[in-house]
Amino acid sequence: MYFKLCIFLIVYFILCVTNGCLDQENPHPNVIIIITDDQGYGDLAITGNEQIKTPVIDQLAQSSIRFNNFYVSPVCAPTRSSLLTGRYSLRTGIRDTYNGGAIMASSEKTIAEMLKQVDYKTGVFGKWHLGDNYPGRPIDQGFDESLVHLSGGMGQVGDITTYFRGDSSYFDPVLWHNGHKRNYPGYCSDIFTDNAIKFIENNQDTPFFCYLSFNAPHTPLQVPDDYYQLYADVDPSLVFDKNNSSGWQMTEKDKEDARKVYAMVTNIDDNIGKVLDVLDELGIAKNTVVIFMTDNGPEQLRYVGGMRGKKGSVYRGGTRVPFFLRYPALYAGNKDIETTAAHIDILPTIAKICNVDIPKTTKIDGRNLLPLMNDQKVGWADRPLFFYWSRRYPELYNNIALQKANYKLVGHTDYNAKIEEFQLFNIKTDPQEQRNIVVENINIAKDLKNDLDKIYQELISSENILNPPRIKLGSDFENPVLLNRNDADGQRGIWDQEEVFGKWRVEIAEGYYDFKFKFIKPIDAAGRMFLETNTFVNQMRNNIRTDIIEMNNIHLPEMKCDLIPFYLVDNKRIFPFWIEVKKIK
Repeated sequence: MYFKLCIFLIVYFILCVTNGCLDQENPHPNVIIIITDDQGYGDLAITGNEQIKTPVIDQLAQSSIRFNNFYVSPVCAPTRSSLLTGRYSLRTGIRDTYNGGAIMASSEKTIAEMLKQVDYKTGVFGKWHLGDNYPGRPIDQGFDESLVHLSGGMGQVGDITTYFRGDSSYFDPVLWHNGHKRNYPGYCSDIFTDNAIKFIENNQDTPFFCYLSFNAPHTPLQVPDDYYQLYADVDPSLVFDKNNSSGWQMTEKDKEDARKVYAMVTNIDDNIGKVLDVLDELGIAKNTVVIFMTDNGPEQLRYVGGMRGKKGSVYRGGTRVPFFLRYPALYAGNKDIETTAAHIDILPTIAKICNVDIPKTTKIDGRNLLPLMNDQKVGWADRPLFFYWSRRYPELYNNIALQKANYKLVGHTDYNAKIEEFQLFNIKTDPQEQRNIVVENINIAKDLKNDLDKIYQELISSENILNPPRIKLGSDFENPVLLNRNDADGQRGIWDQEEVFGKWRVEIAEGYYDFKFKFIKPIDAAGRMFLETNTFVNQMRNNIRTDIIEMNNIHLPEMKCDLIPFYLVDNKRIFPFWIEVKKIK
């Protein structure tokens, strides 16, 4: 009996070490995920940038477990969908950052929805970029409280409430609180932080999940002047040139952009300090998991730790980011982990830490990181990670990569290219990805290409790619609906053009509707407004110069269709900037 008890205790101890359950005072700790937008690996002092001031994040890193080879997607919406679901973005329906490809399927289960199983309070503050309409909004995907801007960035065409503000869009913005417009005084990063803090204070006595998703330092590069003045006399090329493996040189615009980015990051650093101080003041820091990361590499040319590439690139400069996890109740911190990890690992890791079941109805691509955090590394080295980026859909063998163990295969070539036309890097001995070793390692390259082909074929055949999500019109959950350019599909690269073909994928409830079409600038008179929905085509003459046309009391049956609007004048088809659709009965 004594022997059996000893065996049981030994097995229990091993399982606890592997799964990270030792000394956890609360089975459902609070979780805060902080993610910034277009902040590269090199935009922190702790990652080697001698010019930037980030004392709070640096100290957070010192007290955290640091994953030094952590990877994300090369651009933002794919990273965010993978972070929240534990799945490659293509599985979720996310295939682009606009072009109608940044709407996540409502069937996806987010970290917020997962944690709601055990009664967490959930809030998101900042950038969402996974759908602006029902059923793809944060409040439709598990978040109790949501304060966000629209589309991929404030001041972008999809964010109709800030676009026309231009160079002041980050100040005193109109944001969306739980699906409703509201004016907020101040600077965007400060606003998102202050409201996240209110959420934390209001929910300090219950487990909470706070997703603080800064839109900075994404363009437009706007920052309060007192922060800019910290860098007004800095020459960012000095630190860049010391670590430059690209052969590029920073222009004067690059330098000025870097100064503004550094200022925006220092502002974020101060705001993160406010959050951490509140945790201490409330006495909940020990029982709160805090994660800091960024969503991809830098958009502009600047210091990125000597790595090759930037945002949009599958080289490490576009995909490797800082990742720090602090959880004082379970881990002392100040620990480095060199094993490769990725955005897809966050959901299963949070599930294990918070003692909640992961979603059972979907395939989870990521892995629970707790074994690595507890020095259990068996089976991790051979895991393949897939990267790609191109507009609309992945382009076979163009800006596409597969990384496995120390090797990384990169395709910047044709769909029918020979293996010798690929690039192969040993990222352990060549972290800057400068020496292509494909010719002398053909068999390794072929094996990686076979893995890449399998993952590629599987992902592009995903249900949510073959049958993309639709925006619902006439729902009780959102009426009226604002259709914006970020979610408009049609002509490749549709943005703020006037003469461009565009459409929205919608699901319409039967009823009578009022339509309001807003154009970028006034349209000429003596034209016709057309609205096509499947076989139902409604048209109307217009005799005045105006930037808004209304078509009211249109009856539409229940259907799934492409909603295609355009104004026809002088043989030109002008696409609306946005549409308001209101069901009236």
